[in-house]
Amino acid sequence: MKINITINNIVIAALVCMSLSACGQKTTNTISDKTTTPMDSFPVTKSDDEWRKLLSPVQFNILREKGTERPYTGEYDDKFDEGTYYCAACGTELFTSKTKYNSGCGWPAFYEPSVNKNIVEKKDYSHGMLRTEVMCAKCGGHLGHVFPDGPKPTGLRYCINSGSLRFEAGKKKE
Repeated sequence: MKINITINNIVIAALVCMSLSACGQKTTNTISDKTTTPMDSFPVTKSDDEWRKLLSPVQFNILREKGTERPYTGEYDDKFDEGTYYCAACGTELFTSKTKYNSGCGWPAFYEPSVNKNIVEKKDYSHGMLRTEVMCAKCGGHLGHVFPDGPKPTGLRYCINSGSLRFEAGKKKE
C-alpha cells in the first residue's frame, strides 16, 4: 500500500510538471512551423560568456537555455500599461500592449507580434509533447510558445516569459 502511494505521488508530480511546461496548451488547431533560420545563423550572435555579461541569470536561462519562469511570477504577467515589449537580449521590438490580454495562463499573453518578421517559430518536442516555440528572429533568444487557443482576430496565444522581455511605457515609436 505504501509503495502505491509513492508511485501515485510520482505520477501526479510528473503530470503537474508536464502541464506547467505546456503553459496551458490546448490542441484545437495547428500552427505552421515558420522556422527557416538555423540557431547559429541569426544576425546577432554572441558566445555564452558574452550573453552572461549582458543578461541576468534568469534572463540567460530563459533566452539562451530555453528555460521558463514559474507561472504567475513574471514581472509582466499582470502588467497592462500602454507600451512596447522588446527582446531583453538584443532590443528587437516584439509585442505591443494593444495585443496583450489576460489569458489566465500565468505568463504574459499576446494574440499577435507587433512585427511578424521579428518572431521565429519552431517545432518543440521537449517534455514529451509537441509545441511551437517562439524565438526572437534577430538573436534566436527563446521567448516562450504559441498556442492555437487565443482570442480573435488571430486565435493565437503567444505565451511569453517576462524574463525574455523589456518593456518601454508609452506609445509605440513609429
